[in-house]
Amino acid sequence: MKLLIVHNSYQQPGGEDVAFAQECQLLKSHGHKVLTYQRSNREIEAMTRLERLALTKNIVWGENSRRYIRELLRSERPDLVHVHNTFMMVSPSVYQACQEMRVPVIQTLHNFRLLCPAFSLFRDGHVCEECPTSGLWRSVWHGCYRNSRAMTANVALMLQVHRVSQTWNNSVDTYVALSEFARQKFVDGGLPTGKLRVKPNFVCPDPGERDRAGDYAIFVGRLSPEKGVTTLLAAWERLSLPIPLVIVGDGPLRSSLEEQSRKRNLSTVKFTGRLTMDETRNAIRQAAFLVAPSLWYEGFPMIICEAFACGTPVICSRLGTLQEIVTDRGTGLHFMAGNAEDLASKVEWARNNRSPMAAMGRSARHAYETHYTPEKNYDMLLEIYDQTMNSYSRN
Repeated sequence: MKLLIVHNSYQQPGGEDVAFAQECQLLKSHGHKVLTYQRSNREIEAMTRLERLALTKNIVWGENSRRYIRELLRSERPDLVHVHNTFMMVSPSVYQACQEMRVPVIQTLHNFRLLCPAFSLFRDGHVCEECPTSGLWRSVWHGCYRNSRAMTANVALMLQVHRVSQTWNNSVDTYVALSEFARQKFVDGGLPTGKLRVKPNFVCPDPGERDRAGDYAIFVGRLSPEKGVTTLLAAWERLSLPIPLVIVGDGPLRSSLEEQSRKRNLSTVKFTGRLTMDETRNAIRQAAFLVAPSLWYEGFPMIICEAFACGTPVICSRLGTLQEIVTDRGTGLHFMAGNAEDLASKVEWARNNRSPMAAMGRSARHAYETHYTPEKNYDMLLEIYDQTMNSYSRN
C-alpha cells in the first residue's frame, strides 16, 4: 500500500509528534510505501512581520499546501492520505486537494481542537466546555489560545468557516479518536458517528517488564497548569510518612513548583528536568508507581502506556480518558481530580499495600501486551485503512 502521511508539528515537540513518527515507522516496517508531508510552526520564527500578519488567512486556507498536496497526489497516486495535524501551517485546505484527486482521507484526532480553539477544553485551572455548548465566541472572550483574544479569534474563525462549509463532515472519510471517551466528545460536538473509529497510541520499542518495584513515586510530563503538579505537591505535604517523589520534565511552572517544594520542606521531592527516552523509561521501571494528576481531558498520554509496558501501576485522576485507560484497583488507582487529600490517601494506600500494587503492575503489563504493542496497533490501523478504502470505493 502507498500512503501519504501529513503532519504539522508544534513549536514545542509533544506526543503527537511521537505518534506520527512511530506510525510512519510501523507502516514502513511492514513493507508499505510511506510518503510524508511535514510542516512546523517553528517556520513562524523566520517570518517577517508582514508574513505573520498573513497567517490568519493561512490558518483558514493554506493555498500553498493545497497545491503542493494536489501535485504530490497527482504524481505519486497514493492509496490513502492519513492526516495527523494541520494546525497551523498546513491548514484544512489539504482535504480539498484529496477530494479533487479522489483519494480517501483519514484524520487522527490527537486533541480537541475541532471543539475548542485552545485544543484542551481547559481554562482557569479546570475543565471548560463552554465552546461546545455555547459557541466559539466564548473562547475569544476569554482569550483561551495563548491568552490572546486576537490569536484566539484567528483559530475560532478557521473552525467556524469550516463548520459552515461542512468541511469536517464532508471532506474527511474517517476520524480516528484515541479513546472511547474522546470519540463520544466528538460525537456530542457534531462529528458524524459513522465516521469515528477508536485506536489508541502504542509504545515502541518495548522497554520490558520490570523485575521488582522500587521505593519512589514518579511523575513524567510537561510542568504546566493542566498537568496538576500543584495538586501533586499539595498531596505530598499531607503524607503521614515521607515517600520519595521524582518529577521528570520541564515547562513554564518549573521554577514556581520548585519554590513551592522548598517552602513546604518537601525534601523527598526531586526535579530532574527533561530526560532522554531511555532514561525516562528506566526511571519508570524502577518506580513503585506513576502518578498522573491531570486536571484536563488528556488525549492519550504516552507515558501511561510506557508505565504499563514497564509493569508499573498508575495512580491517576478520575477524569476523561485517564479513567478509561487505568482500571481502578486493576491497573492502578483513581482519585478525585484536583483533590490533594484524596490523592494523598491513595498514595499512602499504595505504600501500605505492596502486594496488591504488584498485582496491579502485572495487570498493567498484560494491558500493554493486549492493547498497546506495535503489532496490535498495526492490526487496528490496517483495519481502519481497509474499511475506509472499501467504503470510499463504494461511494
